[in-house]
Amino acid sequence: MYLRHTTRRKDGKTHVYWQLVRSVRRGRKVTQETVAQLGELDAQGRARATALAREITGRTAERSQGHLFETHAPVEAVKVRLDAVRLEHSRSFGAAWLGWTLWRALKFDELLGGLLPRGREAVAWAEVIAILVIGRPCEPSSGPRPATELHVAEQWYRTTALEDLLDVASERIYDERLYRALDRLLPHKEAIEAHLVRRFGELFEIDYDLLLYDVTSTYFEGVADPAIAKRGYSRDHRPDCVQVNIALVVTREGMPLGYEIFPGNTTDVTTVQEVVAGIEARFGKANRVWVMDRGMVSQENVAWLNQTGRRYVIGTPKAELRRFAKEIEDSAHWRHIRDDVEVKLCRSPGGDETFLLCRSAARVEKERAMHERFKARIEDALASLERRIQHSHKPLDRGVIERQIGRLLGRNSRAAGAFSISIAEDVTHPSGIRMTRTHRPDWADWARLTEGVYILRTNIREWTDEALWQTYIQLTEAEAAFRIQKSDLAIRPIWHHKQGRIKAHILICFIAYALWKTLQQWQSRAGLGHAPRTILTEFSRIHAADIVLPLADATHRELRIRCVVRPDPAQAILIERLGLTLPQRLKVPLKCSGDF
Repeated sequence: MYLRHTTRRKDGKTHVYWQLVRSVRRGRKVTQETVAQLGELDAQGRARATALAREITGRTAERSQGHLFETHAPVEAVKVRLDAVRLEHSRSFGAAWLGWTLWRALKFDELLGGLLPRGREAVAWAEVIAILVIGRPCEPSSGPRPATELHVAEQWYRTTALEDLLDVASERIYDERLYRALDRLLPHKEAIEAHLVRRFGELFEIDYDLLLYDVTSTYFEGVADPAIAKRGYSRDHRPDCVQVNIALVVTREGMPLGYEIFPGNTTDVTTVQEVVAGIEARFGKANRVWVMDRGMVSQENVAWLNQTGRRYVIGTPKAELRRFAKEIEDSAHWRHIRDDVEVKLCRSPGGDETFLLCRSAARVEKERAMHERFKARIEDALASLERRIQHSHKPLDRGVIERQIGRLLGRNSRAAGAFSISIAEDVTHPSGIRMTRTHRPDWADWARLTEGVYILRTNIREWTDEALWQTYIQLTEAEAAFRIQKSDLAIRPIWHHKQGRIKAHILICFIAYALWKTLQQWQSRAGLGHAPRTILTEFSRIHAADIVLPLADATHRELRIRCVVRPDPAQAILIERLGLTLPQRLKVPLKCSGDF
């Protein structure tokens, strides 16, 4: 990696902006990727980053990291056998250290230390839970069972310096201890959610007036408790597996507020009243605005939201477009709020709702391409079926043919209405049946008119059309939360089969997502972009190792120094912009025989 700068003149002054860039080989080509925008890298910017780090950690870097350094001792000159100097116990340090810093930044060490006070156990439960959570963002995708308790116990923990940071020996971390930690954690779900709300408010002044709500599913490998693991609509495209549904509520910035778990066969629309009422019971009703996708919409839910005085901005099923056919066709009163987005307000006659028609140029192209693709698939399949009927020399089962057509249209439902298909008896042909198909011009006209169009509905009267659209678009933060948990935090698949541990596994991923979003906020405010994975990847390349120096005397003793590898210039810039101070030496446990 290297630094690259651009020069700009603004208000008569020359400004130099720096980017952190790395070279990436793709096949035979080498391209440059911007890792982070570093801004002007002036003294004032560095001071702001340091202040931000102190605000996040709640203490200075020196105080928070001082316990990692070796205790100062009088200087003593000793002779060392240079031919026998060696390096041992190399392991990843940076990512685990950053995860531990984030853990303390959210004060989980204090919270869980109070909720799970240390008893007679050899390792405090709070420390075991910290290991489980930090392992999620640091290594989400290694091994056949990524970031599971077995993988953490057998491989991940012993290959990182988290052992030095927590002062918990790797032999004390085994799978059964990690499983029991899940049992201890689950009863404190609501306390953890309430703590996060307070801590996010302290750190980032998060506003909870707008709540984004969405539902996803995650599947199981193997057997699982049938009370919660059910077959249903799989967003992971794994209909062969049982699954569980997760309803997540986040703020406009994507910061997690809370979640609920439902059996895998629960439809999204049936979760709304329970989740909304539950969140408001825990955190207050206030004057919140709920933002939901069209999968949550039903007449019953809309009526309930209105009757209980709750404000909302929600998507509307595509079928509702028929009600607004004249408004869509009428080119008057459409207003461009972005280059590729235009909107049109439609007041509900005799009601308190407002409907917002939206047309996106990007969605027009996307939906048109989808329609063409699905039509082509249906055309090809129907042509093949026609040839099969025409060339058949024996009677065919009409019911089988009709079921085949039904499955074909079901797989390509977006263009199923483009065709009118009929199967009739034909005694003059050996197959005994005749298939006819025609294109429906009315469907084609309607599809062209409504491509890229969608409807929002709300009971908020005072907002502008642009404010309504911007609010709904923020729902992508909830969708991004699910993507992060599935790809970066390895919430899927679930390998547990007991209901309690299934729920605790999801809670571990929820806490890990809180760490992820904290890092994202931190790096964003430090001018380092919005991709925590980039930061974690760079930090994971920082290692710690033991330098062993055999003494040149008759005692055969060895001097062991546990050091952190000095970061390269690019890593040093990231550390500086985050306002952190990387430790240089770590404590060597007393168990190391012959060590000083």
